[in-house]
Amino acid sequence: MSAGVASLVSYGTDSDSDNDAEANIKPMMTDPDAIAHLLPLNSGKKTSLALLNSAPEVAVKEDVMTGTHLDPSLKEVTFNPTFDTMFAPEFGPVNPFKTQQMAAPRNMLSGFAEPAHVNDFMFEQQRRTFSTYGYALDPSVDTSQVSSSSYIGAVDEAEKNKGLTVFEACAKKAEKRRKLKGGDASEIDSFLGPWAKYVDEKEVAKPSEEEQKELDEITAKRQKKGKNEEDAPAEEKTVLHVKDMYDYQGRSYLHIPQDVGLNLRSADIPDKCYLPKKQLHVWSGHTKGVSAIRLFPVSAHLLLSCSMDCKIKLWEVYKDRRCLRTFIGHSKAVRDVCFNNTGTQFLSAAYDRFLKLWDTETGKCISRFTNRKVPYCVKFNPDEDKQSLFVAGMSDKKIVQWDVRTGEVVQEYDRHLGAVNTITFVDENRRFVSTSDDKSLRVWEWDIPVDFKYIAEPSMHSMPAVTLSPNGKWLACQSMDNQILIFGAQNRFRLNKKKIFKGHMVAGYACQVDFSPDMSYVVSGDADGKLNIWDWKTTKLYHRIKAHDKVCISALWHPHETSKVITCGWDGQIKLWD
Repeated sequence: MSAGVASLVSYGTDSDSDNDAEANIKPMMTDPDAIAHLLPLNSGKKTSLALLNSAPEVAVKEDVMTGTHLDPSLKEVTFNPTFDTMFAPEFGPVNPFKTQQMAAPRNMLSGFAEPAHVNDFMFEQQRRTFSTYGYALDPSVDTSQVSSSSYIGAVDEAEKNKGLTVFEACAKKAEKRRKLKGGDASEIDSFLGPWAKYVDEKEVAKPSEEEQKELDEITAKRQKKGKNEEDAPAEEKTVLHVKDMYDYQGRSYLHIPQDVGLNLRSADIPDKCYLPKKQLHVWSGHTKGVSAIRLFPVSAHLLLSCSMDCKIKLWEVYKDRRCLRTFIGHSKAVRDVCFNNTGTQFLSAAYDRFLKLWDTETGKCISRFTNRKVPYCVKFNPDEDKQSLFVAGMSDKKIVQWDVRTGEVVQEYDRHLGAVNTITFVDENRRFVSTSDDKSLRVWEWDIPVDFKYIAEPSMHSMPAVTLSPNGKWLACQSMDNQILIFGAQNRFRLNKKKIFKGHMVAGYACQVDFSPDMSYVVSGDADGKLNIWDWKTTKLYHRIKAHDKVCISALWHPHETSKVITCGWDGQIKLWD
């Protein structure tokens, strides 16, 4: 035996079972081909052993029985498996609790459903019909020719119900219920209501012909009365509160007094203005809050006030400071008033949707104007040759221009997106500026209904009160974010960011702003009833006076006085400060 055989034998003998090793080696020793590769090629030379893989290839049990193992979860394979391979059992421990139902493949809760071209509604209808009545249409049968063979399940029940589905049964029940209740009003012409079957037509009380005629007259009268009350303007009248309308020289109260120590006829302004500190006088006569006050043009010796008590009053500013005349002619609160250039006439705008032109001296209402919308502000054109024209900002987003001679609308400026709050003439009356609830400021050329300048920023708020400065260069706008903004009134209408007046609370109220005649101070009321005074140069809040118990809605600095300021509030009082 050679060394290689000996080593093989010794390897075999080292195994756990000697008998098995001997049984494996004996056939190899008897077969020369089996040990040929172990013998030396040249007996006289050194020999080297060839590499040997002594572990034989052992076939896997699954491959022996079924070929290559297939994963049952695979949807496709890349070779052609045999029948035995495809239907081979799954290996592993058997689940003793697995039922036949659990073992069956499922793609829905109740089992496995083959895909079919069926409408979702039809499928649900047949499923519910089957669960309710025990029958359903056979999807494999042509439904155009329905017969007893077209159904599956309880065929007898299907024939009895004539193939009725659950949805058809519900519709029949609803129709039956409707008939029992007396029918649907939309389907029956003579529907008398749910109590119709309990009422006998003979017992229904009906008015006689005379009674019916009387009722018709009363109804017509009520409708006519309501319509007239809404459309017809209130009756105008006036009350003179002084003993004599004219003095011994035949002069009315419109005559400018010359014994007050000032030249009221001129447009001269004081050289230096001072802060008002004390209350000088109170004009009381309005029973409700005062909406606006206006001074007589040029001289400012008279004061016109309009109120929420639907009245307009004319007051003296000098001497006895009496109430001279009351103008009554509006059925609702008066919002705004405006004098013409001479002061002989004035316009009033009220919530009764009427604008009225009054004679200041006689108190007579000259004419009425309306477009069935509420006027929020009114202004005469200040040009001498256009004193017959005026504009009004309306609640329907329009600025309407009327001619007092004809009483007709001659122009409409319709560009705003909200109710128009103010109209202010600038640039020698060639243009006017309007503000609105749409939080914008628009500049218009007179008689041209397209705005040539539109100012609106995301940070801007509504500005319901605007005043032109005495020198005509600036516009003071009361902003609803508790600030007074200053815009240039010439050319570009830019916001002056260095001139912003703060420190008062006005949100929600259109508190009128004004300037001192020498442009030293800016005054404004606020929601707390206080009169606020700022320095124009530094924008600092200099002085604050508790002027009214309620909102101080307007403050006017007398154009000829150094320190006289007139305020009005929603407490119904007008006060003079000095």
